[in-house]
Amino acid sequence: MPPSGKPLSVAVIGAGMAGRSHAAGYRNVNTVFGAGLPPVRLAAIADANVALGEDAARRYGYEKALPSWEAVAEDPTIDAVSIVVANDLHRPIAQALVAAGKHVLCEKPLAGSLEDARAMAQLERGADVVTAVGYTFRRSPGIAAIRDHVLRGELGDLTLFSGHYWCDYATDPRGPLSWRFKGGPGSGALGDVGWHIIDAAEYVAGPLVSVSGATLTTQIPKRPLPLGAVVGHNAAPVSDELGEVENEDTASFTARFASGLIGTFSVTRTGFGLPNGLAFDVLGVGGRAAFDQHRPAEYLFDDAQPDARTRGARTIIVGPNLPYFAGGVPMEAPGVGAANADHFTYQARAFLDQVAGVAEPLPACATFADALRTMEIIRAVVESSRGGGVAVEVPPAA
Repeated sequence: MPPSGKPLSVAVIGAGMAGRSHAAGYRNVNTVFGAGLPPVRLAAIADANVALGEDAARRYGYEKALPSWEAVAEDPTIDAVSIVVANDLHRPIAQALVAAGKHVLCEKPLAGSLEDARAMAQLERGADVVTAVGYTFRRSPGIAAIRDHVLRGELGDLTLFSGHYWCDYATDPRGPLSWRFKGGPGSGALGDVGWHIIDAAEYVAGPLVSVSGATLTTQIPKRPLPLGAVVGHNAAPVSDELGEVENEDTASFTARFASGLIGTFSVTRTGFGLPNGLAFDVLGVGGRAAFDQHRPAEYLFDDAQPDARTRGARTIIVGPNLPYFAGGVPMEAPGVGAANADHFTYQARAFLDQVAGVAEPLPACATFADALRTMEIIRAVVESSRGGGVAVEVPPAA
């Protein structure tokens, strides 16, 4: 915790698509929710692509761009850092930052391998700084409201969770062979977007205990090698030489929750026309709810109203009565929207609330241990697939 009145100094390692989302989030943290958070100093954005880092620093008002993550770790004036780079770099960067006494918010997935993830969870247990992982969809007003319905028993005993995350960023076979297509089974669509729908399921409906019936497939087995840096999901100049895709484009599996609830899941990065298709239905004996990220400012809800003539699913418009909306947007009125960028602001605020020890913090961020659990679930899905769909138990939640 910084001394009273001293600004919190923040940096972002990685200037790509998600890195800029973190950068914008820190820029906005003192515009949302209550008072009590110290002033935030936007210290630096680091990226090996110097031009990209300089552009991000200029756009989001950071003092400087740095050419390496080591420069952030070595700067004694920086208090808190987001790690938003390729997965296999997360462990060494996190270790260096924690050793330097810096608070760490790491993007998902936690690491490039289960071994590295376990090492990071062990690092967290011995750290005297805040360590957190980005689970931005937990900050969605609609998803948080559905969770509240479940916790209050308003859907009755749950009977089915059906979730998917369908995206189209890898549908072009001429898309470059970036790091996203390396790393082996489980690090593709499962590790990128499946991560979010798995966490949304546990956030809403409780812990999973087993998975089964898993299938992993790759629709585009080879992709052209890039001629330069690849930023986010963007197209880039490519060569005529092709390289092997090492992970899955599509995956599906079923799951059983600790409550006995059954879940079905599917994820893909080759779903034509679906830019950001996280969606789920949760059904119970007394009601149901549904959310679709393509319509993020609403969710569907149905319950047993007294008069059967008026029963049926109704659209709940996000407004000040839902989590995060009141105090989280400039215009606090229903129907003015909610977006993914807002989630990054709320996440950054929650992280800095923890760092600063504010009196009324937002719900705490997920931990390295939480993120390790998600990787253990993905490992179980891969093991089920390798066994022809065999049931695989998931380690108990910590």
